[in-house]
Amino acid sequence: MKKILLAFQFLTIVPVKVEGEISERDIGRASAFFPIVGAFQGLLLVVASIVFTRLFPHELTNGLLMLVLILTNGGLHLDGLSDTFDAIASRADRNKKLSIMKDSTAGPFGVIAIVLCILLKYLTLNVLFFNLPLVTYYLSLFLMPVFSKWAMVSSAFHGGSARQDGLGRIFIENTRGQELRMAGFLLVLFSLMAVLINVKMAGSLYHFLIPMLTLYIFSRLSVGFFKKRFGGLTGDTLGAVSEVSEVIFPLVMICIQKFI
Repeated sequence: MKKILLAFQFLTIVPVKVEGEISERDIGRASAFFPIVGAFQGLLLVVASIVFTRLFPHELTNGLLMLVLILTNGGLHLDGLSDTFDAIASRADRNKKLSIMKDSTAGPFGVIAIVLCILLKYLTLNVLFFNLPLVTYYLSLFLMPVFSKWAMVSSAFHGGSARQDGLGRIFIENTRGQELRMAGFLLVLFSLMAVLINVKMAGSLYHFLIPMLTLYIFSRLSVGFFKKRFGGLTGDTLGAVSEVSEVIFPLVMICIQKFI
């Protein structure tokens, strides 16, 4: 239970308090339960969508859902996305790039990354709502943060830390096979629960198998890319992986409905 609470403490603004002594290993092992945090966010999005659609037009509802998603984690991952893209855009050496990621000031490329990320999420949710079965829309709302949190765990497992300090290093160095397997089990569990809501939905298994494979490939490619650019992963790059995964997931869902 302590590790689940730690996952909520580090990934959300939910006011949880963990009693007792906490080691770096305890913090790192909490990554196994990141998909539970994603399921909480996904359920919150589904409930918020049902409420908002009774009050506002659907386009505005999807905009408000973006706000809910950002507020639940305090904009932490968007900040990581911004810092990562500012560092990527720099032509400086590796150490300078890492320093840029520590800078609290957002540069132009970081701002562009945030705007495009939010915009693409908003547009894909609109496509899912207006052009695909409603069950697919709610399925995507629920699973999008689940898959993004799992992608963080996959990246942390396969990558190495670019720094000798920082919170990101703790998760990266302590996410091992046991944590990856547990996160994968939770991902499959939540996915099966979601698709079984409508057992007659054609190709329902594809709705988590294909996104899972796609995001696993993305996480492995990200690890290689960040190793080349920064010498490894940081907390900011993990945040960037989460945000980009939340763009990729609904795009994959749209493609599944279109071609399968």
